[in-house]
Amino acid sequence: MSLRRQQGVVLFIALIVLVAMSLAGIALVRSVDTGTIIASNLAFRQNATHVGDIGIEKARSWLLLNSKTLNADQPTVSDGIGYWSTLQSGIDLLGNDPSKTDFVWNSGGVSVTTPTPPAGYVVRYVIHRLCSASGAPTDTGCVKSAETSSSTSSTKGAAAYGSYGISASTSAMYRVTVKVNGPRNSTSYVQAVVY
Repeated sequence: MSLRRQQGVVLFIALIVLVAMSLAGIALVRSVDTGTIIASNLAFRQNATHVGDIGIEKARSWLLLNSKTLNADQPTVSDGIGYWSTLQSGIDLLGNDPSKTDFVWNSGGVSVTTPTPPAGYVVRYVIHRLCSASGAPTDTGCVKSAETSSSTSSTKGAAAYGSYGISASTSAMYRVTVKVNGPRNSTSYVQAVVY
């Protein structure tokens, strides 16, 4: 073979290898970017869950302040619908059950402004007493705790609220549901049962 025929083959093979390496580099950059986006979205969601504690504590404080008037619905707490003395079992708080009516969080639920949530987060909560009807818990079917009130002591190994417990005359339990909307459309729901 002559040298003249072999000169173009090496250039052609080098171009093919160069294109393959470029495509591999682009794929690597895209996978790193995707991993970073996924990690940041998970961080936003996790932070939204942590911010939900603000709503739980705000609802607990409201229960402490209103412990004498918890036998009837108080649908106009602050700027939204905040407290029901019944389970409201026909309402789907998370929007996952097609057989139930979805709870409208934008018009219902108390928006927490103090303490101020971090920038970009909106915290709303709603409270349901775990009873089948309004009225005194002794007269209605209520889910009750073993304790007389949450100010007396804690359950096995859990921390006690001490003087910060809800000093209601009965031991009815309350379900607090918190919805947190955060940056990048992150949404988190947190529920707690207090008594």
